[in-house]
Amino acid sequence: MSKLYVVPTPIGNLEDFTFRAQRVLNEVDLILAEDTRTSAKLMSHYSITTPMSSNHMHNEHRSLQKWVDKILTGESIALISDAGTPAISDPGFLLVRECIKNDIEVDCLPGATAFVPALVNSGIGCEKFVFEGFLPVKKGRQTRLQLLAQETKTMIFYESPYRVIKTLDQFSEFMGEDRYVSVSREISKKFEQTVRGSLSEVITHFKEKDPKGEFVIILEGKKE
Repeated sequence: MSKLYVVPTPIGNLEDFTFRAQRVLNEVDLILAEDTRTSAKLMSHYSITTPMSSNHMHNEHRSLQKWVDKILTGESIALISDAGTPAISDPGFLLVRECIKNDIEVDCLPGATAFVPALVNSGIGCEKFVFEGFLPVKKGRQTRLQLLAQETKTMIFYESPYRVIKTLDQFSEFMGEDRYVSVSREISKKFEQTVRGSLSEVITHFKEKDPKGEFVIILEGKKE
């Protein structure tokens, strides 16, 4: 039956790919990839030859109806991102929403998402947490930090290597240098690393050792 499949892909190690995900990508009529060049490596590794088209943040608004029409005429489409689960700080939400509006079945497969292993590996309480993803780069950033300083749940952030020190410095400024934090980078890859400690300790570490890779920051909530 024609539908939209949302398929998580490995965030690092290519072995973190389910048998079901491989089967679905082989069976659908078309794969929508965030960057077809990046996804081509995964497809080649698993000998998946299904045609691919690009679906990224710069073109997804324009192409929504095109993909919806394809599914309505009987095709099945799989949506993937460069790494992890689509729509989690990646393109995908708009297409899922549009499919639902058009009574198209959406089937999201379970799979890799960077923040889950980072959260579990942090040693910080996992019972209740808030996922913030990437903070605003400019507009609204200060206001968001002021609000988050009062948050009592564990907080999860994504950050690039170019802004991670700035972000940690701002956490220290708004929440205190003694607030406990766990910073994971390159999850499931060869140089995977998690650094834990107070904000001041972790900031010192990354100022002494140049930050590289994609980062997940797990920050302890305010003590009640």
